[in-house]
Amino acid sequence: MHSVNSNGANIPALGFGTFRMPGADVLRVLPEALKLGFHHVDTAQIYGNEAEVGEAIHNSGVSRADIFLTTKVWVDKYAHRDFLASVDESLKKLRTDQVDLLLLHWPGGSDVPMAERIGALNEVHKAGKVRHIGVSNFNTAQMEEAVKLSDAPIATNQVEYHPYLDQTRVLQTARKHGMSITAYYAMANGKVPSDPLLKEIGARHGKTAAQVALRWLVQQKDVITLSKTATIDRLKENFAIFDFALGDGEMAEIHALARADGRIVNPEGLAPVWDKAA
Repeated sequence: MHSVNSNGANIPALGFGTFRMPGADVLRVLPEALKLGFHHVDTAQIYGNEAEVGEAIHNSGVSRADIFLTTKVWVDKYAHRDFLASVDESLKKLRTDQVDLLLLHWPGGSDVPMAERIGALNEVHKAGKVRHIGVSNFNTAQMEEAVKLSDAPIATNQVEYHPYLDQTRVLQTARKHGMSITAYYAMANGKVPSDPLLKEIGARHGKTAAQVALRWLVQQKDVITLSKTATIDRLKENFAIFDFALGDGEMAEIHALARADGRIVNPEGLAPVWDKAA
């Protein structure tokens, strides 16, 4: 698996996501994912499973130094004092003295000024509690603002990205600042595995539609993707995307699936005004 260099952060291109994964599932599936070679793990305070992620990593036999671990600060902890305390709590739950990447989870849901949020991110970075900092669900204007306010480089913007959603503008802004984008919801809430075009392209390569979508993401420059499954058998399928490549024509065909109503995740009060498709 290749890594994506994002302002000095070498992030494995394929990660294991734990969104909506109960602790029991994390304890059952994450050890198998780590054994298989998933060494990029993504969690968040709001997921309620940081302790189980920490336990699974601690007991996995895989060196902590070999794992790229991301967590996210929830919107109710953006005030400086709450932010610092919440990071200490996350580290305790994750059984580590440092996470590799810390993200602001959503731009909305808080009246704390952006300068204070970014300031707190920089403070925990300077204190050595996080190796790299980033954002999640930011539009391009917010990305620009975060970059201006931050002393430390912003590594990534974690956003919804799949074949039905054009993220060209966000990706262009990320590249301009040496950042990556980390894609979540790669399966588009279950639409990807049954997509006729993706199945057809998969048949040419002896792969599934899901593998084609994941490959399409990681084959793009500066794009990382998270995959998630509670099924151990599917772990192997999700991981087996580095032994084939899509042609330029196939990449373009998949890009052409994007549509104006392709966005799935848009929680009121948390989400920004999204950029229009390029």
